[in-house]
Amino acid sequence: MEEEIIKKIDMLSLRMIEDIKTIVKMPSVEGTFQQGAPFGKDIALTLDKVLEIAQSLGFETKNLDHYIGYAQYGKGEDYIGIIGHLDVVPTGLGWKHPPFSAYEEDGYIYSRGILDNKGPIMTCLYALYAIKELNIKLHKPVRIIFGCDEETGFKDLEYYLKHEKPPVMGWTPDCKYPVVYAERGRAVIEISAKEKQVDEFFLFINNYFLNANTNAEKLGLDFKDEEFGINEMRNFVLKHEKSKLVFSVTFSYPANMTLETIVETIREKAKNMEVTCVQHYFPVKFEKDCPMVSLLSKAYEKITHLDGTPVTTTGGTYAKLMPHIVPFGPSFPGQKGIGHQPNEWMKIEDLNTNAKIYALGIYYLGML
Repeated sequence: MEEEIIKKIDMLSLRMIEDIKTIVKMPSVEGTFQQGAPFGKDIALTLDKVLEIAQSLGFETKNLDHYIGYAQYGKGEDYIGIIGHLDVVPTGLGWKHPPFSAYEEDGYIYSRGILDNKGPIMTCLYALYAIKELNIKLHKPVRIIFGCDEETGFKDLEYYLKHEKPPVMGWTPDCKYPVVYAERGRAVIEISAKEKQVDEFFLFINNYFLNANTNAEKLGLDFKDEEFGINEMRNFVLKHEKSKLVFSVTFSYPANMTLETIVETIREKAKNMEVTCVQHYFPVKFEKDCPMVSLLSKAYEKITHLDGTPVTTTGGTYAKLMPHIVPFGPSFPGQKGIGHQPNEWMKIEDLNTNAKIYALGIYYLGML
């Protein structure tokens, strides 16, 4: 059956690529809230178009008030969930082609969202379409879930989980290969001081953050473990808010440290300043040899003939909030620094390869 699935993806490739181009041409950057479009009209229109495509492929679809939507194959309560997102970051400068043109050159497609994350979630839709067209009867239904607020806060997924039960297993195609069995914790910490403390505030920020190693060694927070690696500080932001000076920093931390350790350690050193955690996600970890991780590794190895040993990530995905899923693809080893950058790209060959990996992933999980 694996070979039939692979051949079916090859047969569907041209149609899949055209539909991907249609979606990445839509400028789905977050806009102003309006009735029926909680993240702006451009994102709402993009969700409408994706669900229209899914309906044309014969799937049942559901639009949850334009917060999020999904396409489903099969019936049943316990389902396999695959979640990606249609919203994209602003385009920025430095593009050699218009950022929403889906420009194709030498086997590459350039467009904002082609990698992060419209291209990959559309390959998942077509992977499920291949299963459907082959009339494969899975033991559980499968949903391809299209988020609309991954880049700016996960309010889409929060809304979903208020109205729908979570999947029993699945993945998000918004990270890297091989399958990611664990994600670090993530904490956004704000340090604030009164304007009259400006000298003290800047001395503290310069010493412990701006002129320090990113492993937080000066703070005494240079934790590390074998699986997750070393604690990292990133995303420094200085602000002036309502007569206060504010510094924001994100900690991507290994599982052997805690949020309490981060906050209390900074408070001890930031005397007379306010230290607050404004966003936090706990680390996520699955056993490397659990059935879900093992079968996704098998799918990756079957298609690529590469080592599928599960890995960890310093990034953060929907797996932080959606229970029972792991990050899985779409970037192959060596492909870094593409998403959120000018001239964001994916190879057409890689889109096809992703679809094959995801189709086998659906098949293997669906037969459990």
